Amino acid sequence: MEMFGRRPYVWGKTCGRHPVAPKVSPSKTWEGLVGGVLSATALGAGMWWATPFAWWQSALVSLAITLAGFAGGLVMSAIKRDRGVKDYGALIEGHGGVMDRVDSLCFAAPVFFHLVRYFFT
Repeated sequence: MEMFGRRPYVWGKTCGRHPVAPKVSPSKTWEGLVGGVLSATALGAGMWWATPFAWWQSALVSLAITLAGFAGGLVMSAIKRDRGVKDYGALIEGHGGVMDRVDSLCFAAPVFFHLVRYFFT
């Protein structure tokens, strides 16, 4: 979801009012989640021609990996909060480090792999 990861940020910052998990990550909102997932799913469906999938298959795969990516980000935020770690590095100024760049991939990549392997091989 990292390539889709900024969409929830835009939706959450412009429309976000209701946090999904305020104790884990207060900046993640329901509005950001819904707006980001719908935007990324539409983008994924619109890019169907660049994949071996039909447009509706591309939309479903996009939906699954965006939801998995959100879950990955939330889980990694919970782990960081539990360990008392704010940032995993300072490589990119203003960002939480490398882990914040790949947290959504930790869940989205395996989901994508297994969906494609199960349904398309």
